Amino acid sequence: MLIVRTLHELRETWSRLGPDLGLVPTMGALHEGHLALIKAACAGSRKVAASIFVNPLQFGPSEDFARYPRDEAGDLAKLEASGCDLVWLPDVALMYPAHAATTITVGGPSELWEGAARPGHFTGVATVVAKLFGQVRPSTAYFGEKDWQQVQVIRRMVTDLLLPVEIAPVPTVRAPDGLAMSSRNRFLTPQERAAAPALYAALCEAARKIAGGAPVTDSLHQAETAVTSAGMRPDYLALVDAQSLKPLEALSHPARIISAARLGTVRLLDNVPV
Repeated sequence: MLIVRTLHELRETWSRLGPDLGLVPTMGALHEGHLALIKAACAGSRKVAASIFVNPLQFGPSEDFARYPRDEAGDLAKLEASGCDLVWLPDVALMYPAHAATTITVGGPSELWEGAARPGHFTGVATVVAKLFGQVRPSTAYFGEKDWQQVQVIRRMVTDLLLPVEIAPVPTVRAPDGLAMSSRNRFLTPQERAAAPALYAALCEAARKIAGGAPVTDSLHQAETAVTSAGMRPDYLALVDAQSLKPLEALSHPARIISAARLGTVRLLDNVPV
């Protein structure tokens, strides 16, 4: 496995990796969800690159950039064991030099939900992903469906900018009790960890009811009540169009129930199809 930290080194690897390259962008603190992305990339018999970069541009002033977990040695060991061919480890000075004057703002699917709760977040996501695509030059990039809105924002950016990258979503990896894998789960106390699966359970129940013809408003309200009763504070819980992320009042085509809820110091994200 190649470990690369400079653009010069990265460019020297292009001919060795070949044109059919899969990229898994990460912020490190890797778990089974990330490794599922590596596995999906490897399944195509292509070379696989992963990036590790905790992106300051997608964190707000009061968010947990400094606290975000970092474990480079552990991450590299997991990537090597998973069959990764290259790890790209840029630093902040390389990604955001002092003279840089360009960011990418995506409208449409970025505007509500996470976009409203975390102003500037998706500008940070789109900008860093575009930079990674330009640096690594993958043919395919793999993203987890846990961050459903993020996947749609990146798809919109790739389509609008005519970038030659296929976006491959990979299903959410969950613990046996249903909790979606997340690097931030390590910050849950034992009591919070026991309560956390209630979010996924509530979303599944709401999806079942809506698919069965129950009123959307009532089903979402019952789900929000269940989440609140488990000790969480929902930022939002909504039925949305699967691609545009616009809210839906009735089910008429493929949709998603998405939610973000605060549990202690951790903000849990999850979604389910309807």
